[in-house]
This record gives sequence, structure tokens and C-alpha cells, in this order.
Amino acid sequence: MTGRRLNDLTAAETARRIAQGETTARAVVEACLEQVALREPAVLAFEHLDADGARRAADRLDASGRAASLPIAGACFGVKDIIDTADMPTGYGSPIHAGHRPSADAACVALSRKSGGIALGKTVTTEFANVHPGKTRNPHDPERTPGGSSSGSAAAVAARMLPLALGTQTTSSTIRPASFCGVVGFVPTYGTISVSGVRAAAGSLDRIGLFGRSVDDIALYADVVRGVAPGDAPSSQAFAPRIGFCGEFLADRMDPGTGEALARLARRVSTAGAVVSSVAVPQAFTQLTNEHRWISSFEFVRNLTYEIENHWDRISTTLREGRISHGLSCSPEQYAAAQRLATEARAHTDSLFGPHDVLIAASAAGEAPKGSATGDFAFCALWTVLGLPAISLPLMTGPSGLPIGAQLLARRGDKGRLLAAAAWMMTHGAG
Repeated sequence: MTGRRLNDLTAAETARRIAQGETTARAVVEACLEQVALREPAVLAFEHLDADGARRAADRLDASGRAASLPIAGACFGVKDIIDTADMPTGYGSPIHAGHRPSADAACVALSRKSGGIALGKTVTTEFANVHPGKTRNPHDPERTPGGSSSGSAAAVAARMLPLALGTQTTSSTIRPASFCGVVGFVPTYGTISVSGVRAAAGSLDRIGLFGRSVDDIALYADVVRGVAPGDAPSSQAFAPRIGFCGEFLADRMDPGTGEALARLARRVSTAGAVVSSVAVPQAFTQLTNEHRWISSFEFVRNLTYEIENHWDRISTTLREGRISHGLSCSPEQYAAAQRLATEARAHTDSLFGPHDVLIAASAAGEAPKGSATGDFAFCALWTVLGLPAISLPLMTGPSGLPIGAQLLARRGDKGRLLAAAAWMMTHGAG
């Protein structure tokens, strides 16, 4: 093997090389741990690193003779610290639960291990996967945020400590950090990947999120955590997609240069053969950004009742004065009205897509901002309420040369078309 270190391989490449006897799971783990030792002091992506546990898992895999039959054999993955693990603490980003030991793995973790994945550790989350930031820094610039709430997962993949990581999304907690860290981030259609064993934020919105360095890895990992046999990798030559360009959506909230970068991307893919036409997002949909806040906050404070009643002083001021205050101010009637509007909008999603295979919009306002604030949530809130599958692709850069993601969206249940369009975009949309 020449040129590339084992920690630089994608999950699919790792599994293939192990199956062909070109390397071992233990060698892959050691390469990832070497990269952790190199980058973790500056990035701070891990809440808990289980180096010895990863080595033992690798040795068991190497001795089992089963690697050739496992789709992500030997691939290291990180686990957001609101997702339960039986062999590592799960603290939910809060001092209230420091050292908490679940009795079982969450479904997505158990399925990852069953398919040959090796859990390297628990990655940093914001407090209860909400607004109060954790310690993680952006791998491209430590003075900037990695985004939230799946901050550690996105940063660990970007810093090449591991090829895969699990996150969650209730608003923008996968797509936004993927954008800021320059990796591929994916959330499935709502309800298609089990959230069993995941600390609930807002059950009517919560989804598992996946991070990787390629669309192929995301497609593979999405099947793994659904518990189904992996399908063929999406072909970048399959079709030139029909793209609805949402360039004006939230244009007033974009940083200078983001709108122009998105327009340049649209021109590049149009030149490459995609059919691109502008889509104006109707007011009936844009108002859901505000309704999202009522739905998520109302559900969040009820899920946090134990902590609010028994550990109020150990909850951050950021969370108390933000999400909790907003949730406590939301009446049951206001929550029900927001849910009705969301239900009505979901029934009319086809009208938003029209003849297009996918929509393209900004993943975030722009480059990762300086400081610890995790960024503007609005660029994903609408799509999250609609429950659409979404993927952020690192196809743009901002004025400081830092990554900005392009967000592709498909109709509910249309993961295959989304990932095929994403593969095509990664081949034909690079600047």
C-alpha cells in the first residue's frame, strides 16, 4: 500500500482491503489512534476514547475469519454522546449524567458493531444535543465552531481520526456541522432509522445523522444502521439530475458570498448536464421555520422534566434562558397549531419539488463563524419539519477558504434518488 495511511481510507475501502488480506482491523485501529494522538489535542472531538476496547474488538474481528462477509469490517466509527453504548459512558453532554453507564447499545451502535464496525469512542455533543456548546474546535481553524450539536462526530471525521460517525438531528445538528467541517453529512427520511437508545430531544423531529468522507460510505452506512443488506454504491454516472435551485431561500440570512457560491455551483452542474431551474419556497413552507421552534421546544422541556425539577442549577444558563424558556412559554394550543401546520405542509411536499428530482439549498449561512456559538439553525429547520432526507456535500468554499456545504434534499422515502444525485454532484460539481 502506497501513498495513503490506513486512517485516510473510506469505510468501504477499509472493509475491502481487510477482506482481501491487504491489512488487518488491528492495523486500521492503530492508524486511527495515531491520528487521534496527533489531532485530538487541538480538535477535542472525543468525550471518551476507548482505545483498549477498540483494539480488543479489532483483534476479535481479525481472529473470527468473518471480516470478508461484513460490510464495514474494521472501519472505526464515533458515537455522539447522547447515543447509548453498553461499554462506554454516555453523559448526554451534561454534568448531571457524567459517568452514566447504559445497560445496552443503542440500535444504531449495535447494528454498526454487528456489521464489523469498531467503536473508537464517544464524540462531544452540545448539552442534551441543544444550544450550549461543547469543547470541540473546528479542525480547519481552532478559533471557529465545528457547529452543533453533533460537533465531535463531524470534527473527528474531518480530522481523519475515523471514516464514519453517528450523530443526530432535531434541527440542523448533522447538516450544519458537516458543512462547517467540510465532510459529507446525511439525515434520512424521518422514521426510517431507529432512534432506540438515543436520548430524546423532540421525538416528532429527532433523527439519526451520519457523517463520512464520501457519498459511497454514507450509502453503505445508511443501510447498515437500517439493518438491511447494503445495496450497490450510487453511480456518479447514472443520471444528470433535475435540480430545483432554492437560491433565494433565506438569502437575507446568508453570509456575504454564500449566495454567489451557491449560484456558481448551480452553473457548474448545469454546464455538466443537470437540468437546473429556480424554485421559490412558498410562504406556507417558510413559516415552518418558526413553527419548528415551538414544536421542538415544547417537546424538549417535557423530555427534560427530571433534570429541570431536580438539577436546575446544573443546567447551563444558555439552555435555561433559551430552549427551556421558549418551551415553557409554549402553550399546548400553540404546540398543537404548529403540529397541524407541519402536517398540512408535509401533505403538499410534492408541490414544492414539482418536476425536480432533488432540491439544492445552502446547508448553513456560510463558513464556520469564529467563537463557540454553533451557528444559525434556520437553514435546516424547514426541511427537518418536513422530514425530508438531506445530505450536505462539501462543494463550496467561503471568503476565508473554509468549507460551506451544499444541501441536497429529496422527497420523503427517496433516499436512493438523493444519494444518486449526490454522487453525480460530487463528480460534476467540484469547483
